[in-house]
Amino acid sequence: MNYTKTISVILLGGLILSACSSKNKNAASDPKNEVATVEKAASHVRIMTLGKTKIARTIDYTATILPFEEVNMAPSTPGRIDKIYVEVGDRINKGDNLFLMDRTQLYQQKVQLASLAKDLARLDTLLRTGSVKQQQYDQLKTQYDVTKTNVDFMEANTLLKAPFVGVVTGKYFEDGEMYSGTPTTTTGRSAVVTVMQINPLKVNVGISEQYYPLVRRGMKAEIIADVYKGEKFTGTVSRVFPTVNAATRSFNTEVELPNRNDMLKPGMFVRVSMDLGEVETFVVPANTVMQQEGTNQRFIFLDRDNVATRVELTLGQRFDDKLEIVSSDIKEGDKLIIEGQAKLINGDKIIVTE
Repeated sequence: MNYTKTISVILLGGLILSACSSKNKNAASDPKNEVATVEKAASHVRIMTLGKTKIARTIDYTATILPFEEVNMAPSTPGRIDKIYVEVGDRINKGDNLFLMDRTQLYQQKVQLASLAKDLARLDTLLRTGSVKQQQYDQLKTQYDVTKTNVDFMEANTLLKAPFVGVVTGKYFEDGEMYSGTPTTTTGRSAVVTVMQINPLKVNVGISEQYYPLVRRGMKAEIIADVYKGEKFTGTVSRVFPTVNAATRSFNTEVELPNRNDMLKPGMFVRVSMDLGEVETFVVPANTVMQQEGTNQRFIFLDRDNVATRVELTLGQRFDDKLEIVSSDIKEGDKLIIEGQAKLINGDKIIVTE
């Protein structure tokens, strides 16, 4: 009898434990209970109201000096090079002889031109007396004009002259060698010699698109070359390109740079600074601007109806412990989170602490 009671007690206890276990499982699977368990408490933050500040806009970029002009001098057709008059490093003036190609065909054309000139003079006399027709004269005159054009063209393309004042930077053949027209320069172009105009020089600067309305032709630019400590050079914006590069979100600006005492050389690394005048912009404490790990993306958090809202932006100038920020999603009167932002994620509820 006692043995039967003991079995009954064990079975009853097992049923109670099973029921409790089932109840706990049901409670764990209840979405309401799960939400209640993981719901994040609102974060306490401090804020400041955003307003625009007037600053002196100065932009700084790095660039490489370029020749104002660079020309790879080559004849119009392949042939033998009779004489090269220059060497690398030679200073040249506009119109100086650079090199002479074989002129055998030119001399033949000149002989033919002289013969046509005599025939044309005879026909001109006969035309006046009515001994020849106008059509015959016109045909010979056309032949003479074509030959004269060929002679002039060959004259200019067998004796190549300097197109500007500059310096010879490349020589790729010697006297008597054959010019074939195959690429000879580092740029993959064909040439007998290369000449550069190095005074003035130019600098091409890729400037962020946000400054496009502020950059104008004629503006001054300060140029500093690291190789000349304490030296400053002044250039002038000579061209603002009319398009923006979609990949880099920048536009090209060409700065013409007088080469004082020929100190600067093409290929030198320089720093370019431009004063764009006073502008109004947003300036915030530097510690409020955060960077997404593993990227160069910068962002801030704004308080919008007690919810932390992440806003991506672009950095401008730095002023000691403050940064200029640029974004189309920011406006005056927005509430910037200045404390507690480091632990926030987009959409977190917040409580503003005075």
